Amino acid sequence: MRRLKALLTAGTVLLLTSAAYAAEAEKSLPPQIDFGNPLTKSQVVWLFIIFLALYLLLERWALPQVGEVLEARAARIAADLDAARAAKQQSDTAVDELTTATKKAQAEAQAQIAGAVDTAKAEATRAGMAANARLEQQLAEAEIRIDAAKAASVGALRDVARVTTADVVQRLAGFAPDSSIVDNAVDRALAARAA
Repeated sequence: MRRLKALLTAGTVLLLTSAAYAAEAEKSLPPQIDFGNPLTKSQVVWLFIIFLALYLLLERWALPQVGEVLEARAARIAADLDAARAAKQQSDTAVDELTTATKKAQAEAQAQIAGAVDTAKAEATRAGMAANARLEQQLAEAEIRIDAAKAASVGALRDVARVTTADVVQRLAGFAPDSSIVDNAVDRALAARAA
């Protein structure tokens, strides 16, 4: 309402000023601003009326609608920003959870790998000890067999040496030697060879 009063006051002042101005400079002005001319006065009045009508139309009808549109747009933008912030917060939370889960899974995997390596080492150690025990047993058995074969071969060698010695002496000397003398000589020769 104040605006309207101010506008009417400004219009009245304009008309009065234009009339006064027109009276002073009636003849020296171009026809567009010659306020002594009744046509120019009517044009100024109609300009003022149209301006006032446009002002009231804009103030009462157009600008409130524009304001409503701007307010609705601002509300929509604010709602979208709030939704975006909420989505960002959710995604940050999800990223944190994913990072935590990944670290936990890596730690569990490392623990499982370390456990599997320790188990494999323990099994390898047990298997190695078992293989060593089997090899020691087989070695002991082989030594026993070797000793038995050695004793058997020495015994067989003794018999072969006695028989051979007795045959050689009989052929060379022409008589059969005493078996105790041959046994003593073969035993001494084998003992000297073993030493």
